[in-house]
Amino acid sequence: MRIPLFSCLFLIFICFCLSMSAGQKDKHCVDWVGNQQSLLLQWKNSVVFDNASSTKLVHWNQNVNCCLWEGVICSGGGCVIGLDLTNESISGWLDDNSSLPSLLHWGLASNKLKTFPHFLRDQSTLLALDLSNNEIHGEIPNWIWNLSHLYSLNLSYNYLTTLDLPLLGMSSLGVLDLHSNQLQGQLLAFPEHATYLDFSRNNFSSVTPPSIGNFTSFLSLSSNKFYGSIPESICNATSLRLLDLSNNSLSGMVPRCLFKMSKFQYDWDQGLRVLSLRKNNLIGAISDSFPRNCSLQTLNLNDNQLEGKLPKSLARCTSLEVLDLGNNRIEDVFPCYLKNISMLHVLVLRSNQFYGPINCPGPNASWSMLQIVDLAANNFTDKLPIKNFSDWKAITDERNEAQYQLSPIRFEDNFPFSSLPTGEAVLPYNYRDVVKFYYQNMVTITIKGVQVELVKILTIFTSLDFSCNSFDGPIPSELGELKSLRFLNLSHNAFTGHISPSLGKLTNLESLDLSSNKFTGEISVQLAEGLHFLSFLNLSFNQLGGEIPNIKQFATFSESSYEGNIGLCGFPLKEKCTHEEPPSSPPTSKDFGKRIDWNFLSSELGFIFGFGIVIGALMFRKRWRICYFKFVDKIFFNMFPQFYIRIENRGRRAHRNQKQGY
Repeated sequence: MRIPLFSCLFLIFICFCLSMSAGQKDKHCVDWVGNQQSLLLQWKNSVVFDNASSTKLVHWNQNVNCCLWEGVICSGGGCVIGLDLTNESISGWLDDNSSLPSLLHWGLASNKLKTFPHFLRDQSTLLALDLSNNEIHGEIPNWIWNLSHLYSLNLSYNYLTTLDLPLLGMSSLGVLDLHSNQLQGQLLAFPEHATYLDFSRNNFSSVTPPSIGNFTSFLSLSSNKFYGSIPESICNATSLRLLDLSNNSLSGMVPRCLFKMSKFQYDWDQGLRVLSLRKNNLIGAISDSFPRNCSLQTLNLNDNQLEGKLPKSLARCTSLEVLDLGNNRIEDVFPCYLKNISMLHVLVLRSNQFYGPINCPGPNASWSMLQIVDLAANNFTDKLPIKNFSDWKAITDERNEAQYQLSPIRFEDNFPFSSLPTGEAVLPYNYRDVVKFYYQNMVTITIKGVQVELVKILTIFTSLDFSCNSFDGPIPSELGELKSLRFLNLSHNAFTGHISPSLGKLTNLESLDLSSNKFTGEISVQLAEGLHFLSFLNLSFNQLGGEIPNIKQFATFSESSYEGNIGLCGFPLKEKCTHEEPPSSPPTSKDFGKRIDWNFLSSELGFIFGFGIVIGALMFRKRWRICYFKFVDKIFFNMFPQFYIRIENRGRRAHRNQKQGY
């Protein structure tokens, strides 16, 4: 049934006729129960706002056409039909009975309102109301129920506590955003014709409402206290494109029909795109019922109690961008059959019971978009596959950060305007953003030894986590080709050999964890010199030795980064490096010239040269020889006189006997 909006249409018609009759060719504000421009200025003077931070209200003045004022939305005939005063630091009104023409759109998001603006109760033609990101407390007032034409209501990011059922019974409501409040109690029903419903981050405590309208495309009940099983009747919402029931206390098995809903048929019936059931108590196996032409872009079943094998039919979801099955009990080999999903950005299989090698036979995998891979805490074995790394273009290619850092991986969609009761022609062009929505993917990973939940996955973010498995052998040098990699964790495995110097080529690396392996040898200088942006390093509990390179980033890490390596020495460890010469081996004929001790040889040559000069002089100079002998005899006589006299007497007797002829 179409909602009559004759008053709104009549307003636009009157504005158009008055503007034509006045002969105005530009879009000036026209009279309607007084001059609109004067009414807006009067209302501005009744508003309490900060002139210093205002970018819209502060510039309103009588000399400029009000349709050119920032924050004013006009129709094609020059009538004011909406105000968008987002982020104007409005905190209240001096006169809450300000006269304003009936408008279609009021945007007062990101201000400092503490109560509902009561003058809005007179805006009977209101189609859209945005009071998000304020400081409004308490319950939603009853007068909102009387806004029978209201299509879009956004009260998110406030402190609301009470939600009455008449609000949910508003037949005109198509967009209802109440997320990030303190709403509590039971949620028993949804607006029948709603297209967008977001009740996330509240305190609702009940079973999941069994009935969802056929028009609903977006439904989020995440981060509440919903319990019980997921009703199969939820699959009757044939227009559903996003279902987020994460972070609740849901139990039982995942309905088989939920996976069948991801069937792409026509442009206007694109099937379920996002299914997030993370952080619940769901059990059983994942049904092998993914349809042909599977439309899923995000499948997040992290942190449940799912078991069994991974369904082969998941390979049909060729549009899949995020697959997060971490923290379950799935027991299977590595899913090589997913290698043809070329759109895959995130693959998380963490903390399951996967086993065997991860080397996929046949043609190389085509994961050219893959940027986050988390296989930690499983039973994977064997060596890291070398050939797979070269196909991960998102990690191997160096990318311009300015180009990619503002590109989050998210799901975007627009509501069909046919569901709008008033029809598209009534709305100005800039009003159409009201029916556009997007969903930010979330993923939990371990960064620098700390578990972190990424609420926005940027395409510039890259991470490989193969920790807590049984991978062995040396680190393949091909890892050094992952030029865009920022986080690498290979800890708690059985890797051996030297730490490859090729890792020094990872110039964008911010975190490196190689702890608790069997690495040997020294830490290469090439590794220390190449990692310019490294802010976290863990090489502890290996078999490394030698001196720690005290250069660049390696000079900034604490002792805990190197502990458990008996052979390491130097700063920041307490063990000092002695720099002793290694023991020498006996010289051979080949290296004799290289091992001569010239200090010892020079003293020998000096002694021989000096001795030769003395002996040569005595041999060739008779006078020097006679003087030398006399000098020696004199010294000898002074030292041993008795011995010298005895030798002299014996020599005289021998001479006398020889003379007498004996």
